[in-house]
Amino acid sequence: MISSIHNPKIKLVRALLGRAKERREAGAFVIEGVRLVEEAVNSNWPIRFVLWDESLSERGRLNVERLTFNRIDVEEVSANVMKSISETETPQGILAILSDSRLPIPESPNFTLIPDQIRDPGNLGTLLRTAAAAGVQAVLLPPETTDAFAPKVIRSGMGAHFRLPIHSMSWEEIGQVVRLASLEVLLADMDGQSCWKTDLRQPVALVIGSEAEGASESARKLANAKISIPMSGNIESLNAGVAGSVLMFEVVRQRSNL
Repeated sequence: MISSIHNPKIKLVRALLGRAKERREAGAFVIEGVRLVEEAVNSNWPIRFVLWDESLSERGRLNVERLTFNRIDVEEVSANVMKSISETETPQGILAILSDSRLPIPESPNFTLIPDQIRDPGNLGTLLRTAAAAGVQAVLLPPETTDAFAPKVIRSGMGAHFRLPIHSMSWEEIGQVVRLASLEVLLADMDGQSCWKTDLRQPVALVIGSEAEGASESARKLANAKISIPMSGNIESLNAGVAGSVLMFEVVRQRSNL
């Protein structure tokens, strides 16, 4: 049992939880909680090691047995050590270090999401979770968007990371993907054409800018057109997570002929 916060595994967990740079250099990230560990196992995601403590539920312990049977490095830690590395107020008693093994972008995606300058982890996680539910084929993260593999984003994503190709790219690289796939780039903007009147059956890339700052200049240069969500009353805007969710499911609606 690990009982010291100075153990090398504990130090690695803390480093990965802290900074995107550490995650990039180590090629790894942290997930926490029974459900996310189950999602990782069911997705056959490469697992470096798993830590658990005595508070783990029966469901969680069954996962530990499964992981041990599959010869994954699993180790028990003291409750105090787990508390010291947990990102949640009520730890579930299990976390894992996963290798950064992102899914590849399809050769010709016809539905992509570009979250531009989304810095709130909860908003980005919501967008990723919705993207997975709506059948988005790739998420392209431009500069100035928060790290998709930060702990709060992963928790908000609720397993979306194991189903979606999520790639950080420069605007030049995003432009290449767009051109190769012949995507119509539609920028969410209150001055755009109503999404009810926009043909979303064509191959599209939806750009969702931050509520505070809107889309970047690079996003505006890449966009072919603007798209908006009709709203009544005196509400001027929705937060990025909600706006992106509405637009993604309008794509689903149109393509399903509902």
